[in-house]
Amino acid sequence: MKRKLLIIFTLVLFGVMCAVAYTQSAKGSSGDSDTVDSRQMEREERHREREERRAQRLAEYERYIDSLVLSRQFQFIPQDIEQQPAGSVRQLNNPNFQLAVWGSEVDVCLPYIKGVTPPYYYVILNYTLPSVSHYLTEQTHEGWVVSFDSSLYSVTDYHFSLNIYPSSGSATLTISTSWYPDVEYDGSIISLN
Repeated sequence: MKRKLLIIFTLVLFGVMCAVAYTQSAKGSSGDSDTVDSRQMEREERHREREERRAQRLAEYERYIDSLVLSRQFQFIPQDIEQQPAGSVRQLNNPNFQLAVWGSEVDVCLPYIKGVTPPYYYVILNYTLPSVSHYLTEQTHEGWVVSFDSSLYSVTDYHFSLNIYPSSGSATLTISTSWYPDVEYDGSIISLN
């Protein structure tokens, strides 16, 4: 009988110890869950803070581009040229190519495609214009349109239209005349050095 009691007592004690161990492990895993949840919340908070900082930097950049356009102190740096409609795109790597606006003055140093019919040929427009006519800055839902006209010291009138996108800092310049097909440049806007 003592032996049976000892076995029963041992089984009960073993059962109690198992129940205590199970309760302890359940509490531990609940603590681990709390730790995982807190880490997840910290990670989400860091993500949100980074997104807010990026949004703030993007807004500051847009204000910066807006201020350049309104001050009339900026450069357009072309990265490619294309004759419209549907001409071939040619990359531009010469760092001297630019359209710079200095208040009422405009510097033009750009390749240009001339010719009424093929074969078309490239020339360089290299002028400092002390003044231009019909200078207009217009804000649109996408950014800005800056346009002006000049004869470039010739008998032909050239119309310059610069679409500026402040969110990306990119811009598209179109030069049109009544004699030649339009020429379009894609590039970026930067401040004058």
